[in-house]
Amino acid sequence: MFSRRAGVLLAGLIVVVLAAFLAALATGSAEISIAQSIAALQGNAPEHIHSLVIELRLPRALTAFSVGGLLAVAGVLMQVLLRNPLAEPYILGSSGGAAVAALLAMLAGATSVIVDVSAFGGAMTATLLVFAIAHGSGTWTPARLLLTGVVLAAGFSAATTLLLALSPEQQLRGMLFWLMGDLSFAYEPARTLWLLAILTMAATMAARHLNVLSRGELQAAIVGLPVKGFRYLIFIVTALATGLAVTTVGVIGFIGLVVPHMIRLLAGSDHRVVVPASALAGGALLVVADTLARTILAPRQLPVGALTAAIGVPLFLLLMNRSQIRR
Repeated sequence: MFSRRAGVLLAGLIVVVLAAFLAALATGSAEISIAQSIAALQGNAPEHIHSLVIELRLPRALTAFSVGGLLAVAGVLMQVLLRNPLAEPYILGSSGGAAVAALLAMLAGATSVIVDVSAFGGAMTATLLVFAIAHGSGTWTPARLLLTGVVLAAGFSAATTLLLALSPEQQLRGMLFWLMGDLSFAYEPARTLWLLAILTMAATMAARHLNVLSRGELQAAIVGLPVKGFRYLIFIVTALATGLAVTTVGVIGFIGLVVPHMIRLLAGSDHRVVVPASALAGGALLVVADTLARTILAPRQLPVGALTAAIGVPLFLLLMNRSQIRR
């Protein structure tokens, strides 16, 4: 059973998510009131407001929520898998590997399905490379893991720059904005929402296994957990979540790092709470960042990846400082 503290946290996060959605629906280059947004959701608003809210802003907000939730849950799973609090798709190069593979598929004129499959393969390859190189002869340290991920991420960044330099000029601006995080054309949230729902429920149901694995592979094996198979399963689902997130909105950083840290500081390390709370908090964070990205300099839109970095860096430093004070 959840503790009272965990229940309050989850309830509070649900309220934050609802507030973030209402702000996303009401604000933009054309301001409308929250009452009008609610009326549009109920089908009682004028046609132009209904079209603005239901056809434009709501799908974009749902996409932002689902992608933010996917990145946060992927961060949680990668931190369990590698037993390192700094593990997350952006820092460890999974996002970079997915971006490089997706760009190659785009330049080859592939269909959207092939682009998605390529991004999944790129994320999977990057994750396996980081783990294999850092693991080495059988032992690895957090510093070695982090260094391996940073170096591979830098390599993928260089490959991305090379691909952009070789791209046709008419595609360059769109590809560049996509790489920095762009939700301008994110109007089909169904697949990311379904994956987030399935992944969150499955990870919450497997929370006991995640709790055991986070204490070490030896302890997990002692209690009978099939460590090897479970580890490969985590590899696959994190690569799938990262690849789909990258192909949907581009490369978004820091959500998978900051959100799990914040949730663990507030609620502890029980993954029955950490997983659903991270999904809610990650989704709300990206909804807020996207709302700011399209309203700060409206009607111009900023790349949402730059906003998540601007929010994530000081927030992470604050969380680290609070963690040191507690210790």
